[in-house]
Amino acid sequence: QVQLVESGGGLVQAGASLRLSCAASGLTSNSYAMGWFRQAPGKEREFVAAISASGSRTSYADSVKGRFTISRDNAKRTVYLQMNSLKPEDTAVYYCAADYTNWRDTLVARRDDYHYWGQGTQVTVSS
Repeated sequence: QVQLVESGGGLVQAGASLRLSCAASGLTSNSYAMGWFRQAPGKEREFVAAISASGSRTSYADSVKGRFTISRDNAKRTVYLQMNSLKPEDTAVYYCAADYTNWRDTLVARRDDYHYWGQGTQVTVSS
């Protein structure tokens, strides 16, 4: 079965950086898009960033553009989220997600289009 395991969360001060990782296992194809979402207390889970299976295409929420970078290492079946200039409003549980795609350049940005999810990792940014 597909498993996604996130790591790298923590407590940091505003302006600091963190890098989240998500290791995937159990995927039976190399054509899978991946994404990061986050959920703050009392709010819905929202899109943060997505990357195509090939890694050639990425997409970001407006709130993180210019500060966050999504990347992937297909040999390691791992996706990363480099988060710079963190703000208190970035505080949330961060989830990675994966789903198979027919084409390796397809981006998946809608939460409901992902079938596989990790357990989440907490990111807390203090002011």
